[in-house]
Amino acid sequence: MMTPQTTKTMQDTVTDCNVGACIPFESINMPGAYVCNWSGHLLRVPEDGVKTGRSPLLNIVGNEPLFVTTISSDPYISITKAKIVAANLDVSVNF
Repeated sequence: MMTPQTTKTMQDTVTDCNVGACIPFESINMPGAYVCNWSGHLLRVPEDGVKTGRSPLLNIVGNEPLFVTTISSDPYISITKAKIVAANLDVSVNF
């Protein structure tokens, strides 16, 4: 007898939370995993990092806007899955 699995499949990861959306860094308002478009680094933004009334945990100041690409609503996505999702979106990685 087969039982339902509670783990997310790769397809679930790709279809959640506007995966593939390119947004300005300062517009991150949802927990998740993002790839920095300027460097390829992985950003893990936990729920506590975007709670209302909290100061930003990180503020990057520069002359031009910095963009990130959403790869998952799960900030703790495994590195392997993060690389696969990024590759499927043609996003360069450096992690």
